[in-house]
Amino acid sequence: MDLSDALGGEPGWPSQNNQQSSGGVWPGGQPNQPTWPGQPGGQPAWPGQQQPGQPGGQPAWPGQQQPGQPGGQPAWPGQQPNPSQPSWPGQPGGGQPSQPTWPGQISQPTAPGWPSPSPGPGPAQPTAPQHSSLKVPYDLNLPNGCYDKMLITIRGTVNQNAKMFTINLTKGNDIAMHFNPRFNDQGKKTIVRNSQIGNTWGKEEREHNHFPFTQGQPFEMKIMCTNSEFKVAVNSSHILEFKHRIRDIQSIKHLVIYNDVTLTSVEIDKL
Repeated sequence: MDLSDALGGEPGWPSQNNQQSSGGVWPGGQPNQPTWPGQPGGQPAWPGQQQPGQPGGQPAWPGQQQPGQPGGQPAWPGQQPNPSQPSWPGQPGGGQPSQPTWPGQISQPTAPGWPSPSPGPGPAQPTAPQHSSLKVPYDLNLPNGCYDKMLITIRGTVNQNAKMFTINLTKGNDIAMHFNPRFNDQGKKTIVRNSQIGNTWGKEEREHNHFPFTQGQPFEMKIMCTNSEFKVAVNSSHILEFKHRIRDIQSIKHLVIYNDVTLTSVEIDKL
């Protein structure tokens, strides 16, 4: 699996604070039920058209200004105003609180009456920094451990005149992956990887495509966990893989970062 497929963050869910109270009245004056075009009594007018006996026009299309209202209606997130799409009942302009939009939704109902939104949101994946303090040394608890298609994104800046910095993924006192960029290791720049199990260090790995870190410069590092290995990319370039030496990856419960680095954000996502 190429790590380049895993790069990029996921959008967060917007807050769902605006809920419509139960028992609201639909256009046409019937409680809780929409009316369809052609039915007698209290039909909703088309946007911009005033229905006899009602004070003012009906809700306008998203982005369209209704006569007598201060400004047009808001469009859906990521969608350009489209005069062929109706708005949700109760959307601003109809005198009722606006309904929440589902993340990622781009289409509107194509007929008046009951809207057909896409399924409601499930549990949100965390995309914001996962710790209240980014002070180094930094220790992030991973309550679910590591798992297949887990993506860790670390953004920060290498300190000026840095000698090294370290990223460890740990299980108790054991280190599942020790990731250690060194700026002067016997005159060379190298990234040392290793594990420590039962207070014993394993065999070091030093091969990699290139050394991507620069003293005093920012970086973005992504660690993707699979069932067999950790894959690492820096600044959108795949650098190396590290095969699991602790195979019970769900028992790897902490991410620890220390030495000569200043952190900007740490994010955990599931691909």
